Amino acid sequence: MLAAARLKFPLNVVALAPLAENMPSGSAQKPGDIVRAFGGKTIEVINTDAEGRLVLADALGYAKTLGPQAIVDLATLTGAAKVALGRMASAMFVNDAALRKRLQVASEAVSERVWEMPLWPEYDAQIKSDSADVKNVGGPSAGAVTAAKFLEKFAEGVPWAHLDIAGPAWIEAAPDSPKKEYLPTGASGYGVRLLVRMLRDWTSG
Repeated sequence: MLAAARLKFPLNVVALAPLAENMPSGSAQKPGDIVRAFGGKTIEVINTDAEGRLVLADALGYAKTLGPQAIVDLATLTGAAKVALGRMASAMFVNDAALRKRLQVASEAVSERVWEMPLWPEYDAQIKSDSADVKNVGGPSAGAVTAAKFLEKFAEGVPWAHLDIAGPAWIEAAPDSPKKEYLPTGASGYGVRLLVRMLRDWTSG
């Protein structure tokens, strides 16, 4: 956001930062609880460790009220994305062809890689709930995909992309992982170059 402001992009860009910390207490949610998200959808809590996607669902619902041309969320959401892609790319889930193209072009330009993953409707069965509109986890298989399918429920009707950045968000020094000079060990800042480039390209059509 600071980069976009300093570069004076002629765009109305809004940032939302939904944050959660898993701190158990006597009033913490429990497996089997049903919570209501912003916008009204109900969520059956299957795994209390999947709390980040609950607040992200609220943010997506709120973002839709702002009438955006597009929503892009970035989250270190699942270990499954890191297992699938390592630190070389984020897992990209997108429901709009034009937004997909914008992210892919920006990704190639700045070498912050994205790799598209499926949002096939068959995965909906894994997050179907008998007690609520949706479950917050979809079981042990396709964890990154079912997490994205969960978020998709709250982004309906708006061009939306979800980037699961669990892999490239943190650089670990390893003999078989060559580092770029501008990416030291530790937090990488992944997504800044990507989104700034996407916004810059957006201003030129």
